[in-house]
Amino acid sequence: MSDSLVIAGKSYTSRLLIGTGKYKDFAETRAAVEASGAQIVTVAIRRTNIGQNRGEPSLLEFLAPSKFTYLPNTAGCYTAQDAVRTLRLARELLDGHDLVKLEVLGDPHTLYPNMPETLKAAEQLVKDGFKVMVYCSDDPIQAQMLEAAGCVAVMPLASLIGSGMGILNPWNLQLVIDRVKVPVLVDAGVGTASDAAVAMELGCDGVLMNTAVAAAKNPVLMAKAMKKAVEAGREAFLAGRMPKKLYSAAPSSPSEGTISSKAA
Repeated sequence: MSDSLVIAGKSYTSRLLIGTGKYKDFAETRAAVEASGAQIVTVAIRRTNIGQNRGEPSLLEFLAPSKFTYLPNTAGCYTAQDAVRTLRLARELLDGHDLVKLEVLGDPHTLYPNMPETLKAAEQLVKDGFKVMVYCSDDPIQAQMLEAAGCVAVMPLASLIGSGMGILNPWNLQLVIDRVKVPVLVDAGVGTASDAAVAMELGCDGVLMNTAVAAAKNPVLMAKAMKKAVEAGREAFLAGRMPKKLYSAAPSSPSEGTISSKAA
């Protein structure tokens, strides 16, 4: 693909971001990530060892930080205070790394974002010098507020985390895309390759996923499919689809110069 995804001033050739949780082991994680072509990988600091648990296998041994951009996230945090504390720890573990993914959850059942706490955490993290990519609701007003707070990307959910339900409200997603200037990446809800393609066709700058790949019967093969879907969706968006026409059939081949029955 000729165009690049630019986040916080850095360019990436892949528009697919992939999570590192829920795989059977770190070897499968590495195989899926490599198959996806992703350059940015998310890491749940509260669930994945990147050095905080000494004596245990570390993800850093399987996905070299020199090859992949790590995106520490605050999965499992329900308050702004917990989220900020978690990302400060991540910065220490990753030698000053400042690109992070913020998510502050509202409840453990839906994992829907708590937007007041999310905004509070975003403002503090930006003040602390972090480059914040933020999981949020598909509300264009909230997205604008997060952009105004200094976030480098907004990441509205397509549907609930881990649900695999796909994009349930493309209209709201389109509003977010139209209202903000920072990159918009779909985060949560993607279930299969067609969901990723639809997100990209709408004009999203990228897609982040974890469960859709990790919970597939063949995660590595699904990772390959997602890579192709994101690329195809992006190319379709850049190409510009034909306009939809209700009750207006048009021949796919020119009618001029065809052989008519009269000529026979």
